[in-house]
Amino acid sequence: MVEIIRKGELPQPDEVPARLREAAAAALTLTLREPRPAGFPLLFSSDMQLIEPANAYLHEHAIQRAHTDDTVRSYMEICYDWFDALEQSGILWNEADAVDLVAYRNRMLKQPSEHTGRAYSIRTINHRVRGILRLYAWAVRNAWLRDSPLVGRTSDFAVARRDRGFRRAPSDDTDRRIFLLRQFESLPRPLSSPQARELLARLAPPYDLMARWQLYTGLRVGELLSLVVQDIRKHDVTRRSVPATPHHTIDVTRKGRKPGYVIASESLMEETAGYLSLHRRAWLNRAMRRRQVPQRLDLFLNRRGSAVKKNSYQRVIHRAGEACGFRATSHQLRATFACMMLARLERLEKQGAAINPLLIVKILMGHEHIHTTSLYLRAISIESHVLTDVLDSLLAGAH
Repeated sequence: MVEIIRKGELPQPDEVPARLREAAAAALTLTLREPRPAGFPLLFSSDMQLIEPANAYLHEHAIQRAHTDDTVRSYMEICYDWFDALEQSGILWNEADAVDLVAYRNRMLKQPSEHTGRAYSIRTINHRVRGILRLYAWAVRNAWLRDSPLVGRTSDFAVARRDRGFRRAPSDDTDRRIFLLRQFESLPRPLSSPQARELLARLAPPYDLMARWQLYTGLRVGELLSLVVQDIRKHDVTRRSVPATPHHTIDVTRKGRKPGYVIASESLMEETAGYLSLHRRAWLNRAMRRRQVPQRLDLFLNRRGSAVKKNSYQRVIHRAGEACGFRATSHQLRATFACMMLARLERLEKQGAAINPLLIVKILMGHEHIHTTSLYLRAISIESHVLTDVLDSLLAGAH
């Protein structure tokens, strides 16, 4: 089995046996040119040999290209799963060919995930196949391999293809078309108004407030967790007797480190200020008394005084939905905001407002392409029955 060992920090002298304390103290005084931070993932084979091409690949994207943690984690998971599959089949990574990649892809079609126990989605399978093709193209480009059957060739299969004339895709995409499964775009499935209310009532702090932020602003989970206390306190909503504006513009760092903003209602800001002064302060003070932890800047903390993690939040949302009797995910909260906002803006446009509903929602959602936003337009045309009764109240931040 391939193993992931994260780079650790040098131990303190009092953390090692007495005979090693002098060496540990001397090690702390050395200055090394080591750009990989503590926690950086390193992949080892079953005989504890570094899988050097995978580690170099992750190093380039994490350190040299400074990709986000989510992107690096995604690349790491792809490398881990692929090299583990090769090791179990006794195949050297530099000898893998099209047959091996197809077998790996087809195995995901037939077997459930070892981590979730659920079947792999077509989106996940294609994402991993694209990642493997990207890895081998990088290896050839950086001289880890002289060439590879997975790079720069149409295929190793005799496949009869019709001439599509001017619709023929570029040759660089041929590998992807051969290895990727046909994928249909799934429409967003927003929660109905009763479902949204029931889900919010089921959640405990701070997860209920986090869900409100997604429902009222459309933030992604990563963007939500990047909020800090200062983002709220600089608006100082508790010190004004009369709000200057019913909404507040909150600057956020979007996916891919792109700058952006969301519009938060006055009531949402007031509820967040109340959470800061009550729950968050109590949890942080208790954690500091027990463990003497440093002051945290993260906006959302759990009851232990630690920053809420992405997987924990998504798990809480999923379980709350199951308890309510329907499927719920953090992305559905974001989709609900988009569909409701788009439905409201379209209604205003029909009443004569000079606006472009799709463009506005694209900006508020932080989408790179307007085609992504158009999926929500198709969703509201199919499920318009769920977007009628409390549309305005949700967007106004009503509880």
